[in-house]
Amino acid sequence: MEKTRPSSAEGPESSGSLDEASRCGSHASSSSKTGYIKRDFMMMAPEEKLKHFDSQAQVHEDNQEFNACIQDLVRCVALTRLVYGDGHLKRAQAHARLAKAYFQFKGWGLQAREHAASARELLPHCSSISSCSSEKQDVRACLLSINLTQGGAALLTTKYPLEKQPKQQAENVLDPFLTLDEAESSFLEAEQVLKDLHQHNAIDQEEETRTALEISSSLCRVYRRQNRHEEALRWCEKSLHLLKECDKPEKTCTVYRDMAAIEQDKGHLDQAIEHLSKAHAVAMSHSLGELEAAQISHSLALVLSAAAESHHNDVDSTGHYFEQSLSAYENSVGAQDPAFISAQDDFCRFLLLNGQQERCVEIQRSSLPLKRSTFGDLSTEVADTLQLIGSVEMTEGRMVQAHRTMTKCLEIQSWTYGPQHKRTKTTQKAVDMLARAPEVAERLQRLGRRKI
Repeated sequence: MEKTRPSSAEGPESSGSLDEASRCGSHASSSSKTGYIKRDFMMMAPEEKLKHFDSQAQVHEDNQEFNACIQDLVRCVALTRLVYGDGHLKRAQAHARLAKAYFQFKGWGLQAREHAASARELLPHCSSISSCSSEKQDVRACLLSINLTQGGAALLTTKYPLEKQPKQQAENVLDPFLTLDEAESSFLEAEQVLKDLHQHNAIDQEEETRTALEISSSLCRVYRRQNRHEEALRWCEKSLHLLKECDKPEKTCTVYRDMAAIEQDKGHLDQAIEHLSKAHAVAMSHSLGELEAAQISHSLALVLSAAAESHHNDVDSTGHYFEQSLSAYENSVGAQDPAFISAQDDFCRFLLLNGQQERCVEIQRSSLPLKRSTFGDLSTEVADTLQLIGSVEMTEGRMVQAHRTMTKCLEIQSWTYGPQHKRTKTTQKAVDMLARAPEVAERLQRLGRRKI
């Protein structure tokens, strides 16, 4: 008996069925492969999972994928407890690493403080502390990381008043004075731990210098916020001493600028000028970036213009630093950047105080289009510019033009601040006074007749 062969018409249909089956089989194979991978991962021992997420966290950090890095570190915290138990150094290190990530990568001070506190609580219970000298150094290194994170996070949380914190976090925010005390205590303890690591040759020179600089600059910030100026300056001097051993001109400039700001807080403009002059010299000699040079020149110009002593109040020198800062700002960030516009306004105030009204008004008029495009037609920046121009026009006796300018200013202030705001009321008085001037009154009458 013969076997029935498929007809020629059946051939393509059968071929298509085979192709479809092949595709389905391929897809099923791919799905099965993914399923095997997931199943294999689920079947992995906790130790292997911990190793996987630990290495993945480092990869994400290197690629600046900070959200993914933190997610992996959270998993590491949970897996470390599962693998090593509660009383092991590894668990404290996992919390310390997560705290540092929250602080450095996200700027989340409260979360950083919470995990740093957990790490600190775990350290006394670590069963391996006394087992060998190398593990003792690991404990010190962990404690150093905890203190640096706690100090930095405490400083961070003092930046924002309670009313600006999210509702769910505000109740956990401590009083600013208490957090500053916590920051001071943490950084001073970090300094002592760093000394211990140095004595036991447990830290390399580069890392030690970097950490010492972080501690000294942070304590300077703490003491400045507490108005403990002399102590702040002492830590600035320590930073300068450390920087002599390494080629970091940009950090040297930052320290000199901090010292100038502290001296200015004390009212010592001579010393502030001296420190800013040193920062300016370093910036120029090392060809630092245009933005850094712009900021230093701007700061120096402001302090020079504020100095009361005649030998410092050199109009030409101050004007030179203002123009230098404007040129550097324009080259680095552009003329529409708020930093350039702010420096330009400071320069105009300096010109106005030194009798150069025409140049001041010329610059302010030319800045109006930029301010309108950057801040908006109804912005306070535009209103302030119109008010300055109008004031100069009024001083020079150009009453009609001053009335036009101040009226435009009044419209913006009424919209921005409201009619009852003191700034709006002041401008309203100026507009009313200008309206009584004969030439202005005559113009207003002509305009009224045209409307009729």
